[in-house]
Amino acid sequence: MNKRSFLSVVVVLLSFTLVNAQTKKKPNIIMLISDDTGWGDLGVYGGGAGRGMPTPNLDKMAKEGMQFWNFYGQPSCTPGRAAMLTGRIPNRSGMTTVAFQGQGGGLPAPEWTLASVLKKANYKTYFSGKWHLGEADYAMPTAHGFDKMQNVVLYHLNAYTYAFPSWNPDMTPEMLNFFKKVTTGVLEGEAGGKVREVSKVTEENIAELDMMMTDNVLKELNSNVKGGSPFFMCVNFAKNHQPNLPSKQFKGKSPGASKYADCVMEMDYNVGRVMDEINKLGIADNTIVIYTVDNGAWQDVHPDAGYTPFRGSKGTDREGGSRVPAIAWWPGQIEAGSSSHDIVGGLDLMATFASLAGVELPKVDREGKGMVFDSYDMSNVLFKKGKPLRNSWFYFTESELSPGAVRFSHFKAVYNTRGDNGAMAGSDMPGQQLGWRGDETYVATVPAIYDLWQDPQERYDLFMNSFTEKTWTLVVFNKAIQELMKTYVQYPPRQLQGETYMGNESIVRFRNIQEAKKMLEEKGMKLPEDIKY
Repeated sequence: MNKRSFLSVVVVLLSFTLVNAQTKKKPNIIMLISDDTGWGDLGVYGGGAGRGMPTPNLDKMAKEGMQFWNFYGQPSCTPGRAAMLTGRIPNRSGMTTVAFQGQGGGLPAPEWTLASVLKKANYKTYFSGKWHLGEADYAMPTAHGFDKMQNVVLYHLNAYTYAFPSWNPDMTPEMLNFFKKVTTGVLEGEAGGKVREVSKVTEENIAELDMMMTDNVLKELNSNVKGGSPFFMCVNFAKNHQPNLPSKQFKGKSPGASKYADCVMEMDYNVGRVMDEINKLGIADNTIVIYTVDNGAWQDVHPDAGYTPFRGSKGTDREGGSRVPAIAWWPGQIEAGSSSHDIVGGLDLMATFASLAGVELPKVDREGKGMVFDSYDMSNVLFKKGKPLRNSWFYFTESELSPGAVRFSHFKAVYNTRGDNGAMAGSDMPGQQLGWRGDETYVATVPAIYDLWQDPQERYDLFMNSFTEKTWTLVVFNKAIQELMKTYVQYPPRQLQGETYMGNESIVRFRNIQEAKKMLEEKGMKLPEDIKY
């Protein structure tokens, strides 16, 4: 073959590759997120009808897709949602604590989200339901890459009941008026425009929030299909956060005869409505759907709570705080009836969706400053092509910069023993030391080591006992933590965006801060007035 012929072949091959890449269809992406739903609540996880709360639609989704057994959220709502949307551990974005009404602030403007990254691939983007990532204009979904937001509520469900006299008759009129004033209602809006409050959350409509939201989600699905562009929809149910208030359609309908069971059935029903519409519209072969939960079960509020077989509860570094149910569905692409026992989590949706859309993750934030993601592409797991990219997980409570626990392969090191005995479901009112409200206590010298294959409930510390010793694992865990901490030096975490108790403010600590400020000012340096100590 002469040089000219060779070049001609190269040109043809390159042209074919380019055309093939351009014609490859980007999948529609739909996220279905429920709130506080327990790992053991769904039928495919051993719950469902056997626990008085049938979940036929999610069970069907699992049978037609992939069920995850080692999928992780975060220990509470706000960090769980921030991690999923940004692909970054929550303390990087400052979104570590649960946001209440009247606090303002929220997801920092420089953060990338799933929506803003997918916009780079020309996706239409839509957000509905629970946001819980702040109240400020810069923190709204439409300020973070979403073309449209609808039926958006900013807080956890019980935040709305604060201003209901029937719920809190002991409140003074002044207190009730305060909460009414600072509590934003149901919002909608479009990118580039001002967010609108379309109604208040009232005692009459609070139970129907998810039903009304799903009505609009189905309309949006139809609109997106007609538009022709690939689309991303992030759908967030207010259920199953305490207090569980079932829709009138499901009130008293569960075999379990509890409000929580009623709401699990309602949530499953609404998932089924979305899945049925996808099939009806004929877009299943090019639509990936992910269902998961923001955090582990909140067992402190039993019986109005989900169930987890694992130790601990929401708000702790135990497995019960972060391990959540998850299902992935994409007919013809994800093997029906498949299971994954690989370590993956909500953090990994960012890299996965970017990969499916054919875009690279940014190296700098939206203000041009260097940043790092903690997200791993799950494609190898979803499509069973090669080894998973992740083999470890870091656990954080709301105030931890270094992890309170670390998982590497099937071994787990636990440093923070908060909720050590767990707020056991079915027990009497737990003491503060048992659950999420408990103080954070740390091991004195070395962590407890658990083998999650043999001991998924973290009962037997194997670091050193009369049967065996796993002291060698400490080297692995320490190395992993050191590598993580190095990234904080290169990419400092953002200022905390929510309120949290930072420990007792002592006279000595206060004086040391004042002395440090004085020394800096003498050198011509001044700390910001709004800095949090």
